[in-house]
Amino acid sequence: MTRKAIPLSSSVDPLQSRAEELDALDAILPFARRDQLATLLTYEDVATLKHLAKEGMGANTLRALASDLGYLEAWCELAIGSPLPWPAPESLALKFVAHHLWDPVERAEDPGHGMPADVETGLRAKGLLRSEGPHAPDTVRRRLTSWSILTRWRGLTGAFSAPSLKAALRLAVRASGRPRQPKSRRAVTGDVLAKLLVTCAGDRLVDVRDRALLLTAFASGGRRRSEIADLRVEDLVDEEPVHADPRTPASPRLPCLTVNLGRTKTTTADDRVHVVLIGRPVEALKQWLAEAQIDSGSVFRRIDQWGNIDRRALTPQSVNLILKGRCRQAGLDPEMFSAHGLRSGYLTEAANHGVPLQEAMQQSLHKSVTQAASYYNNAERKNGRATRLVI
Repeated sequence: MTRKAIPLSSSVDPLQSRAEELDALDAILPFARRDQLATLLTYEDVATLKHLAKEGMGANTLRALASDLGYLEAWCELAIGSPLPWPAPESLALKFVAHHLWDPVERAEDPGHGMPADVETGLRAKGLLRSEGPHAPDTVRRRLTSWSILTRWRGLTGAFSAPSLKAALRLAVRASGRPRQPKSRRAVTGDVLAKLLVTCAGDRLVDVRDRALLLTAFASGGRRRSEIADLRVEDLVDEEPVHADPRTPASPRLPCLTVNLGRTKTTTADDRVHVVLIGRPVEALKQWLAEAQIDSGSVFRRIDQWGNIDRRALTPQSVNLILKGRCRQAGLDPEMFSAHGLRSGYLTEAANHGVPLQEAMQQSLHKSVTQAASYYNNAERKNGRATRLVI
């Protein structure tokens, strides 16, 4: 397969043409990545991404697909000397696994084991390869999944469900010796959240914003960082105040908001999902919007060093950096936490408070009972009698 000829005058720079095509995705793909992707992707690749955007694919998913597609194209060009074929033969998918998941012990004895030196050098020169050892299994699985998705969207059938590929992936993961790592080493449970909020107790706009961000992300079920970054004022719906204790009509009334999330990682375009905020998170969110004078558009925005509020939304990466920065200020090791810790922390805290799993899942919007239940199982083990037979 060769790269498709540019359907324009020969005087037009092909790279510039692809870069301009990618301009149509500027709300999804960061500008800094546009030129790099233009050198990696074919015209068919760009057309596929534009089609997916038009079909309503989530921005975060599309960013990941574009990044994975750029990597796959670069790897394939270096590995076999041509662009990515569609559909890819089973042998090419197997080669991808062999190049990225290898045994460090075997590599020490046989330099030819794993990714060839010229392929590795080429990927590093393009800034696409940074790890020194074998890739993380989750990264390889994700790129294979992206490859499979893009194949289906082109109306083709790939070999990604072939038994040989599944077996190779399973054996390679075992040989690589890298255990699966949690997205956040530690959960941001209630006690950790309280320490982070202490660092946001000031009156500066950045403190008001971060306080609202942390409380909203945690109390809304442990929202993903992309969902917090994408949150808009138009997604917030004021509700009638509710009782602090629903069983006690005389209990104080608390402010209440419905947060419409639209399409999330685990929903389809037709789903209309929402969560509810009550009490302190609502007060913090409204204080931020009032002091920042935001009445439409993105809720959480960048603030520069002079206290000026940007019109653009925070990026998902910025949400992660804010949490890590607050961990550092609270005297916690930022390497132990990430924004995903808010999600695992919410379910862990719900389990510790005896909240039924199904009720917690209504707020967290977990689709998998097995995944959500893992946090409950850990809490039950720590609090149960079976672990206290000898103390």
